[in-house]
Amino acid sequence: MRSAFDDELEARLVRYAAIDSQSDATSPTSPSTEIQLQMSQLLVEELLEMGAGDVTLTDYGVVLATIPATVEDAPVMGWLAHVDTAPQFHASGVKPVVHRGYNGGDITFADAPELKLSPENSPYLGEKMGEDIITASGTTLLGGDDKAGVAIAMTAARHLLSNPKIPHGKIRLAFTPDEEIGRGVDARLPADLGADFAYTFDGGKPGEVEFETFSADGAMIKVAGVSAHPGFAKDKMVNALHLVSKIIMTLPQVTMTPDTTEGTEGFIHVSEVNGGSTEAEIVLILRDFEREGLAAKGDLLRQICQTVAATEPRAEITCEIRPQYRNMRYWLEEDMTPVHLAHAAVRKAGLEPVSIPIRGGTDGSRLTEMGVPCPNIFTGMQEIHGPLEWISVQDMAQATQVALELAQLAAGSE
Repeated sequence: MRSAFDDELEARLVRYAAIDSQSDATSPTSPSTEIQLQMSQLLVEELLEMGAGDVTLTDYGVVLATIPATVEDAPVMGWLAHVDTAPQFHASGVKPVVHRGYNGGDITFADAPELKLSPENSPYLGEKMGEDIITASGTTLLGGDDKAGVAIAMTAARHLLSNPKIPHGKIRLAFTPDEEIGRGVDARLPADLGADFAYTFDGGKPGEVEFETFSADGAMIKVAGVSAHPGFAKDKMVNALHLVSKIIMTLPQVTMTPDTTEGTEGFIHVSEVNGGSTEAEIVLILRDFEREGLAAKGDLLRQICQTVAATEPRAEITCEIRPQYRNMRYWLEEDMTPVHLAHAAVRKAGLEPVSIPIRGGTDGSRLTEMGVPCPNIFTGMQEIHGPLEWISVQDMAQATQVALELAQLAAGSE
């Protein structure tokens, strides 16, 4: 059964998903790609058109706006979503496809006939009979992560602005760049947002309210070998790629990798290898739910580098580990009010709240650490970061209803 929000949500997601806004971890700029600003500029125009206040595109690439309060003594709430899409898969030329009234069978893709989406490879799809499913055309991701969140926040904002009799406090909107590469929360954002607490709309199944995330570090291993002409290299050349291979093969292989872990187990993930025989580098991510576990993985990585370096003293091997974000639970467990409020809003929307640890992170992880408590709310997105990505319009509508319930509950009106 279609809700009052379905048509708007569908139109917004189709419009937003067609815009290329992929982020780039190798870029030093903020935002990391100029193309993200095309999406941001569109949101500025739409926010001004719907009558939002204080509409701003900051010099660090965040779109900010205000939904004025109808209840003046209520706390200030923030709603966030990110405009960038993941760099792990093709995201240019996205062609969204709406499959109306899903019949329970295989969904096929116009641009990739060999590909199919079905309850066999995405079990939750089997629960979506009769609903409207949006996918891409088979050669790109859809970008529902997190353009579904953007569509939900924009739809809820438009509804509140169009219905001023709905009681709610001041709501601050923030649409961030570069979340997918861990750079979505600039140091200036907490002050510019000006919220007492906030929510990211960047989660999965209906009912999910997440307040535990990975703690995350990024690592860069650089290997400098010794260059020599390969025809005359005996006892002279030190091949950096051979040493890179030794490091990778010394890392855990049957445990502590993304494909061998689940639940609250952490991992070390080799995400990129770049370079040649003279100089090469390994890019890794380290994840664990606890600080101690994350530190232990960093220590292991350094130890492996030292061990391999000892086998070839002519080479230079460095290992740099930098913090990315921390488990938001460390701060939220000191005051669970935003989480309890979200649970109540989910129940008001007719769902049962579910809170399980996220095997990932959100802008809320950094915001919470920086003093703005920020749990994560579902959007409905499924099979993200790949060609089988899909989302139900009706799931998005339920998330929109949760946003509206949050606004009223925070104002003490329900």
